Amino acid sequence: MLLEAITVQDVATRLKMNWNTVKEIDKVYLKKHFSKPRLCDAKYLAMDEFAVSKGHTYKTVVLNLETSQVLYIGDGRNTGVLDDFFKRLKSARAKIKAVAIDMWPVYIEAVVNHLPKAKIVYDRFHIVRNFNNVIDEARRSIFHEEMDLHKRRLMKGTRWLLLKNSANLNEEKNEVSRLAMALKINQPLAAIYYLKEDLQQLWAQLSRATASRFLDGWIKRARATGLFVLRKFVNSLLAHRTGIMNWFEHPISTGPLEGLNNKIKVLKRKAYGFRDHEYFALKIYAINQVRYAYL
Repeated sequence: MLLEAITVQDVATRLKMNWNTVKEIDKVYLKKHFSKPRLCDAKYLAMDEFAVSKGHTYKTVVLNLETSQVLYIGDGRNTGVLDDFFKRLKSARAKIKAVAIDMWPVYIEAVVNHLPKAKIVYDRFHIVRNFNNVIDEARRSIFHEEMDLHKRRLMKGTRWLLLKNSANLNEEKNEVSRLAMALKINQPLAAIYYLKEDLQQLWAQLSRATASRFLDGWIKRARATGLFVLRKFVNSLLAHRTGIMNWFEHPISTGPLEGLNNKIKVLKRKAYGFRDHEYFALKIYAINQVRYAYL
């Protein structure tokens, strides 16, 4: 049996021990080795939330981007959730250079207040995802307003084609021609789609200066469409411009946290949920630091 597949139940069965006894032994070990992660060497952080259960129950997690070590797990994602972490970080005298976050106001305020010298880097993948939401909203609106039944048929089922990167479209499934036809019959939808493709080129620029000029041009083109659905997104880019541009000095993202979230989902699924929340947190602290994750 592979070590990573071993569960508490497996150990209890093999050693003929009580499940709770094995779990408590594991908990004591995890608490000793992982409950106080090293903070003094941290320079680049990523912060995000993950869903604990259905019903908008979240936990906030902070990751050391250089070591992939989980540094903190907080309950919820509301104001104050990171206060304890920043107190510990200050005591450790860590010199944080940059923090990758999405545009959640609570995280922005926390970093600004507690790490005034650190640069905020807004996650590029969240920005692209937000624009995908704009595309989806525009597609639904255009579809419902379209009176021509032929055009409605051509547009139907194009959601994933619009959201896909053009390089990933499948020729064998006729995705390229289907998308081209849908864009041909609707100019507003085409304008938004090509803006989406262009936006991803922002992070391919060679410097902050060229990226800034590129973003100016992109915003100008977006405004020129006159589409109301783009206005809110453009205003958001302008409001968060500095944090977007900071990527060119500190090219970090919350991407590694996406991988961590997938591991946490597997952890929850194998354990059928965790009733002991402290044990659950300890498992997460250890998740990237050990080669096995028995439950």
